[in-house]
Order: sequence, then C-alpha cells, then structure tokens
Amino acid sequence: MGKQGSSKSPRPEPRDKQDKTGRRSLDSLTGSDLFIGRRISGSEVSKAYGSKHDGSSNKFSYSWKKQHSWLHRNYKSILLMISVTGFIFFMDAIMVSIFHSDRSSVVHDISRLSNVTLHKNGSSQDASPVQMYSRLLNLASNSLAENVFKPDAPNFREVTSSKSSQWKPCADNNNKAVALERSRETNNGYLMVSANGGLNQQRVAICNTVAVAALLNASLVLPGFLYSNVWKDPSQFGDIYQEERFIEYLKDEVHIVKDLPQHLQNIDNKNLSVVTDAELVKEAKPVDYIEHVLPLLKKYGMVHLFGYGNRLGFDPLPFDVQRLRCKCNFHALKFTPKIQEAGSLLVKRIRRSETRRGRLDEALLGESMAKDSDKRDREPLKYLALHLRFEEDMVAYSLCDFGGGETERKELQTYREDHFPLLLKRLEKSKSVSPEELRKTGKCPLTPEEATLVLAGLGFKRGTYIYLAGSQIYGGSSRMLPLTTLYPNLVTKETLLTPQELAPFKNFSSQLAALDFIACAASDMFAMTDSGSQLSSLVSGFRTYYGNGHAQTLRPNKKRLAAILSESETINWKSFENRVKKMVDEGYKVSLRPYGRSIYRQPKCPECMCKF
Repeated sequence: MGKQGSSKSPRPEPRDKQDKTGRRSLDSLTGSDLFIGRRISGSEVSKAYGSKHDGSSNKFSYSWKKQHSWLHRNYKSILLMISVTGFIFFMDAIMVSIFHSDRSSVVHDISRLSNVTLHKNGSSQDASPVQMYSRLLNLASNSLAENVFKPDAPNFREVTSSKSSQWKPCADNNNKAVALERSRETNNGYLMVSANGGLNQQRVAICNTVAVAALLNASLVLPGFLYSNVWKDPSQFGDIYQEERFIEYLKDEVHIVKDLPQHLQNIDNKNLSVVTDAELVKEAKPVDYIEHVLPLLKKYGMVHLFGYGNRLGFDPLPFDVQRLRCKCNFHALKFTPKIQEAGSLLVKRIRRSETRRGRLDEALLGESMAKDSDKRDREPLKYLALHLRFEEDMVAYSLCDFGGGETERKELQTYREDHFPLLLKRLEKSKSVSPEELRKTGKCPLTPEEATLVLAGLGFKRGTYIYLAGSQIYGGSSRMLPLTTLYPNLVTKETLLTPQELAPFKNFSSQLAALDFIACAASDMFAMTDSGSQLSSLVSGFRTYYGNGHAQTLRPNKKRLAAILSESETINWKSFENRVKKMVDEGYKVSLRPYGRSIYRQPKCPECMCKF
C-alpha cells in the first residue's frame, strides 16, 4: 500500500459524498427523462465495472430502488394503459369481423332464402351482383358497424300521435242496419260474383260486391274465385275465409246464400245475365250499376259479375254502404283456423313470444294465439316486415332500367312480348318515356338495394329481424345480396315454418299470401316499397284501423328518394340519413282519407272509424 497523501494512493471519498453525487445525477433529470437517466446510469455502471466495483454496485442498487419506487407509484397507470390498449385491439378485431365476415355465412343466409328469392327461370341465379349505389352501400355498412356499439341507438322509432290515437274502429256499429233490413222486403234478385286476381285483389272484390248487393237490394251468393294461370291456385272462398262467420256477421245488412237457387241455375248456364269487367268502367259509380246492372237483375232474377275486380269507386257512395264496405273488410272476413294457426306460429317464432298483443293480433289470429298475460318472461322480439315488390312481372311492366345492362334489357323485353302484348301495342302508339325519366318521376319499383339503403338511412341496426314478404325476386340471390349482407337476420315463412307445417299450403299461392298478410300486419313496423301493391295497401289499412296509432308503416316517396339517390356519388352519409328520415316522417302525418281514395287503405274517416 502506498503512503497516505501520495498520488498513487488517493484517499477514498466518504460514502455519504458518493451517495449525494449519485442522488444529484438522478435528481437533475426531469420526470420525462427517467428512462434516459436509467440508460445513462446503466452505461456508467458498465464502464466502471471491475475498476470501482463497490461504488458502482451502490450506484446500481440505488438506481434500481429508484426505478422500483417509480414503478410502485405508477403501476395503476401502467395497468390502465395496458387495459386500454387491449380493449382497442379487441374492438379492432370485432370491426374486422363485421366488415370482413366469412363469406360462407352470407352464402348460407342467401341459400336459406333461395326458394323465395331466386329468379324463377334460374337464368340470374349465378349472375354477378348488380349494384347501382356501391359508394352509398359502403357508407351504410360503416354506419351499421358504428351503431352496433351504440346501445342508445333506437331500432324502432315511436312516431305516435295523440290525434291518430283518437280514431277508433267502429265499422261494426249497426245503427244503420235497420234501414237495410227494411229494404230486404223488396229484394231484386241474386248477385253472383267470380272474382279475379290473387288473394288481395279478391278481398277487395268481395267487399265491393257486398256494397253492390246492398246498393241494388240483392241477395249475394257466396263469391267464387276464378282460376288464374298466373296464380295457379284453385282455392275458393271457404279455403281461405270462414264462410259461416261471413254470412252471420253481415246478415243484418245483406242476405248471403252459399249457392244460387236451383230455378235460376239454368239462366246462369246460358250466360243470359253475365256482366264482365269490360262492361263496367273502372271506379264505377252507383249510377253505373243502377243503369246497367239493375235492369238485368230485375229481368232475370240474377246477375253474374264475371271476372270482377276493382269496379266500384270510393266516392260518391252512400254513408251506410261505405260503412258496410269497411265492416266487410275489417270485421267479417276472417281467415280459416288452418291459416290462423300457421300465422300464429310465424308470429310466435319471430317474436319469441307465445301471447298475442292487443286488438290487432286478435283481429288477425282469433283464438289461435293465447291472450296476453300480466306476467311475462321477457319482452317479445320486435321485427320489421318488408314487402319487396320486385317480381319479374312488376319489373318488366315498369319499363325501368335497373343497372343490369344489355342482358337485363333483352330478358325483360322477351318477358313483355310473352306476357304483356297489349302493353307493347300501346307503347307503339304513344310517346316513349326514357327509363331515366321514369325513375326521376318515381315510377320505378324499389330494388332490394334501394330498400336496404332506406332502412340503413333510418337507423335500423344490423341485428334487426326482418320478415320478407312476397314471392320470387327478379335477379335472385345476386339482387338480394345488399340486403342479406347488411341485414343477415332475414326470415320468411319458408325459414320460420317446417316443411311439414307448410305442406297444407303447397301449391295454394293465395293461402301462402294470407300468411304473409298476417306476418306483415302483426309486425312492429311495416315497410312497403310500392304504394300501388294491393297487399301493402290492405296491410297498411288494417294497421291503421286496429293499431291505435302505434302500428307504423314506412312509405318511401319514390320520387323524392330518386332525387336523393341521384346524388349517390357525392352526398355524405349524415345528409343522406337526414333527408331519408324527413321523407319518411312526412308519410307519418295524420290525415283523413282524401276524397276518392281507397277506404281499405285509408280507413281514417267517419264511415269506418269514430273520433273520440
């Protein structure tokens, strides 16, 4: 050892001085520089290792204690940061699963609907998807994904009105029955009817016939249905409606028999008093029947209205006859127990509830569904019913363009030549209107893609259950792809009922249409895509009559929607939502039936309903 004080043997500094030096080097760093301080300290330790082992050890020990102290003080913040990061990754995984869901699930949803949505000749089954508004569909998809995580986002908007709920059903009020009862003493004969069309056209014809029988003071023979090559359904009145109830319910106003009396059947066989639709103007007035039909009725004792359809106007008509029309449609016509039971199964399975709700369910389903009880296991599932009027005949007749190119144009022209020769002759003599002008003026039926955009614009969530009514959709699964992709919870009577449960209705299109009628009328929200459809008109009227202001119907204004969609390449999604909501909200406005409009579709009038 060297002597003390020599250069070779420097005197060691006191330990407390070393500690102070180390403390100063750390304390001089700011809080944001702690990591750098640790890195520097580690470097110094490396350099000094072996030469000043003891001092360096102390420095390293102090630095570790300092780090441990910092970790101890901030461990909650670190855990929170890790949790937030994990949550972000979790959310990202869900978003990816929404936007890039497995293709097989979409194919499965479409295959379940194949028996309803596939083009009937199969030519479009494997066609590539036709999309007219790809940009808007992408925006809709983004919006639906965002709404998944918004628990407060409304799925079904309540648009009730105190004025609407003031109107109550009262067409079954028999105050006027006395006058009709007295007139029966001078009965003018028997009125036979053979109604054409499908279920809903026939329903209108039945109630129009009841009104005509009362107007002419005639006995009514239970209406018959003509067989149609389009509908191919041999069903008669008793296969769809309850005969005895119909006869009994209207007995005070109209005398109804099941068959024409024997002594008059020979006259009918000789077609001596047949009146066809061609001999009656559309929307005929009472005077037309009095001048043309009544003389034949008095002469032969019977008249046969053959191929009868929409041949009675709505105004002017005597108050009691108009009310009788409503009584027939909303009260006297009840589906057979077989149809009611199958309809109740549809409603139970989509609602996941066994009990009926209110007067609307009771009118549709009778006793086939249990009464609502005070004790409920859970709230019934809400659903929207959508009637897509996009069958091939509708598409071809419209003369519109639907983005399918030359293949579509040729296919639809061939269909017109085979099924609508009179339409083509009429077009030859009139000035042609371009498909663009037809769409601009709201004359084109909505495509499944357009219906999807409307639902998304109204804020219906991706998980919304949608009951799809109707038959074969033109373009098949490729046309349905936007709807089935954005709204995968799509069901039909074919997916809700087993083959065994559907078997009694096979090959009976009118009876199958009755199931659609029930499912649509009982829905929490009914969306129509074509206001001219008889099903849509009758269902919306039924919901107005029995819904007490709560049974909402979406009626897109096709002219206004066409204007909105014309900006599809530039409009932002928020603006699209606002304009679609405004368009639909205006359809909710309470109004009385305008003069001349259908009393079956708009029953809110003194002849049908009473204001309290």
